[in-house]
Amino acid sequence: MKHIIALLLENEPGALSRVVALFSARGYNIESLTVAVTEDASLSRMTITTRGSDEVIEQITKHLNRLIEVVKVVDLTEGHYTEREMMLIKVRAVGKERDEMKRMTDIFRGRIIDVTEKTYTIELTGDAAKLDAFIEAVDRAAILETVRTGSSGIGRGERILRV
Repeated sequence: MKHIIALLLENEPGALSRVVALFSARGYNIESLTVAVTEDASLSRMTITTRGSDEVIEQITKHLNRLIEVVKVVDLTEGHYTEREMMLIKVRAVGKERDEMKRMTDIFRGRIIDVTEKTYTIELTGDAAKLDAFIEAVDRAAILETVRTGSSGIGRGERILRV
């Protein structure tokens, strides 16, 4: 089962590598990883997407909590949460393809952020399924390059991750 683990950790050199090493040493896979500084410059928020049984995820969170740099850990999938991922995708857009790409972008509520004579660069935001659906809907031969951020998640309502 897919789990999204959010954690606050000290914003200092080596903290990220220790978290990644913990996963690697125990044979756990990280499907996506996002990390950035929070409103408090001394803390970073990390969002890790991984798969595993409830028992495996419990072990992961226990190990994460033992790391000195980790301040707080939450498995977002234990409650209601909102998840988003961003994708930049460069597609070939020549002749009649231009109108089709514009139409597909509009259908998926994306934005064309760069235009050249032969290409569009499109920005899409949504859950992973939406981004995958866009890729499936577009002619594979038209895709020139794809960049995805990985999932970011936040608890819904009053549920917050804060020190």
